Amino acid sequence: MASPLVLVLSVFLVMPIIMIAIVSFWGATEWSIYPAFQFDNYAFLFGSDVTYRVFFNTFKYAFITWVFCLGIGFTAAYFLAFHVRSLTWQVALFLLCTIPFWTSNIIRMISWIPFLGRNGLANSTLMSWGVIDEPLEWLLFSDFSVILAFVHLYTLFMVVPIFNTMMRIDRSLIEAAADNGASGWQTLWHVIVPLTKPGIMIGTIFVVTLVMGDFITVRFMSGSQSANVGRLISNDISLLQYPSASATAVVLLVTVLLVIGILLRFVDIRKEL
Repeated sequence: MASPLVLVLSVFLVMPIIMIAIVSFWGATEWSIYPAFQFDNYAFLFGSDVTYRVFFNTFKYAFITWVFCLGIGFTAAYFLAFHVRSLTWQVALFLLCTIPFWTSNIIRMISWIPFLGRNGLANSTLMSWGVIDEPLEWLLFSDFSVILAFVHLYTLFMVVPIFNTMMRIDRSLIEAAADNGASGWQTLWHVIVPLTKPGIMIGTIFVVTLVMGDFITVRFMSGSQSANVGRLISNDISLLQYPSASATAVVLLVTVLLVIGILLRFVDIRKEL
């Protein structure tokens, strides 16, 4: 039974990664690509200040998005798991959270542009209320708009695993904590959060890897004024610089795997799920 699965994974997952790694050592000119074994692509990548700035941007977006996704996702999951008593309402409200996912990521992302624009709804409302005297320029085509779009796109990936983990917590543990005089915050911090760690780690892996690999959101929501590693790869591909793009992709893949490895050090997901 395992052989067909191994074959499928080898053909559609392992082989493409191996090919990307091989191409990353090839050479390229303005009009051709030639097989070789050289480290020019990696030397150029690590020798450029742009690379470090782009990777810093990538980590910045991933970290800030993770903070907001965790805060919103944990709160939403906690409300659904512990404050909504009816299973019917839990399912209904959970499905309500998934409604935005019924449309494509691009549509949900660009829907923020008319809202955040100079003459958009946000600026118009704030000006009509007298909160501001002139439109806020930083609402759109800025790091703010990029992170806002990321949080909108990926919060559900934090809600689902945390909610799934919370639903399996034995409610008698919470009752025991209350019987022993624990306050609501003490119960949350010492009982619920430790038991929810697997869900938090799974959600973190989803959010961080999705943000680090995304490029279209940064391009549109920053107005092409900012970049991350995904955009760097996309630009190389558009210029037909496949070896350079492959080298960047390999470095990104290794970086993501290191991040996941560090996250998995905090909790054994296989043991606790």
